[in-house]
Amino acid sequence: MTQHIAELLMYTAPDPIHQANARWLARIFEHLGGTRRDTEGLSLMQMWLSPHLLLTQTCGYPLMTALRGKVRVLGRPHYELPDSSGGNHCSLILGRLDDARRTLADFRGSRGVINGLDSNSGMNLLRHRLAPLQRDGRFFARVGISGSHRESLRWLREDLADLAAIDSVTFAYLARHAAEEVAGLRVIARSAFSPALPIITAATVSDELAEELLKLMNLALRELPEVAETLGLPEVLPANESDYQVVLDYQREAETLGYGDLR
Repeated sequence: MTQHIAELLMYTAPDPIHQANARWLARIFEHLGGTRRDTEGLSLMQMWLSPHLLLTQTCGYPLMTALRGKVRVLGRPHYELPDSSGGNHCSLILGRLDDARRTLADFRGSRGVINGLDSNSGMNLLRHRLAPLQRDGRFFARVGISGSHRESLRWLREDLADLAAIDSVTFAYLARHAAEEVAGLRVIARSAFSPALPIITAATVSDELAEELLKLMNLALRELPEVAETLGLPEVLPANESDYQVVLDYQREAETLGYGDLR
């Protein structure tokens, strides 16, 4: 095989997760017999849309908006982690332990933080969960954009925001390997479930290669049980774009309730 792009950047922190993903990819490429292209300098969108893309992970919301019809879904991870199982995950809506507010409704008029406007777990699932509680299209007094789930957690810890939605896989990894990043925080509520972050390839990849990639991803996990254990990932399930339609359904449900913009 020629050089291709293969990266797993959505869940690379903390370091044990980064190392496990690197070992998983390396084993997959041992079987494929190819080499990986250097992706330094490429944005996530450039990588996702590259014709050289062989294997990466994206978020369900950009998959169904900016990437729809432009990439091919290979599978969805079957994580076995707290609040993530059966090919699904959710968002944990977090506040501080020392905050006297106990229910989501209590946080109306508070300070929200999201990792990005294109995030399913950080924005879309939160918007869907808050839609029945908004008043005149508004729930928060203001909403900040942190740039990442880890930064949103820092905003909470440092009292820069009061409420954030954090991907349940991210939270589980941090709770296990970097507990200080979730210390002093607690779960206020959980979002609806959503398909786990899709693993994608270029739209031009053949059916035969797509099938081979899915088989090799699972073969590598079986060959590296310690990697599967670290990632909480026993297998990758077959999937296609239609599995992620629910992401847009959640968006439309929020819009129907008058909460199309998270604010």
